Amino acid sequence: MTDNELMEEVRNGRVEKLAVLFERHHVRLFNFLLRLTGNRNMSEDLVQEVFCRILKYRATYRGTSKFSLWMYQIARNTHIDYLRKKKDELPLDEQWDEAISREPTPSESVEQAHDIALVQEALSRLPLKKREILILSRFQNLKYREIAELLDCHIGTVKAHVHRAIKDLRKIYMDLSGEAV
Repeated sequence: MTDNELMEEVRNGRVEKLAVLFERHHVRLFNFLLRLTGNRNMSEDLVQEVFCRILKYRATYRGTSKFSLWMYQIARNTHIDYLRKKKDELPLDEQWDEAISREPTPSESVEQAHDIALVQEALSRLPLKKREILILSRFQNLKYREIAELLDCHIGTVKAHVHRAIKDLRKIYMDLSGEAV
């Protein structure tokens, strides 16, 4: 069954079908949220919250677009709600203080591990909206059309935002690496 067909089953009361959707999407969703938050535990909690909301709001699912877009919209809203709750505790862009572990695996070269760490650090320094659009386009492999639908804007706007985010990411990366732009 397709994701949309499964979600229609969930919407119609066969909530056990949500387990199949969870198995198909929880890793991608976790990676999306981990790249947004930089915090493994928070990302795991947010994945659970996203699937709880999918179950809670299943009656609102229309199936007019891909299930994954609907799921990412719920994930974005869940992340924003979490940030609003934590607003008094942590400024929005300081949530990266508890950063992703950057320990290289034994098979990685030192140079490659260093480059990966620099890219992660540069990504963490981008404003949330730019970081989010890069994660959706480059790490989650969503098409610009899908991102435009998710963000409720034109494809040209998405292309422009991605271009600016990459440009800013490149500058931050070069500053961190000590290379001239």
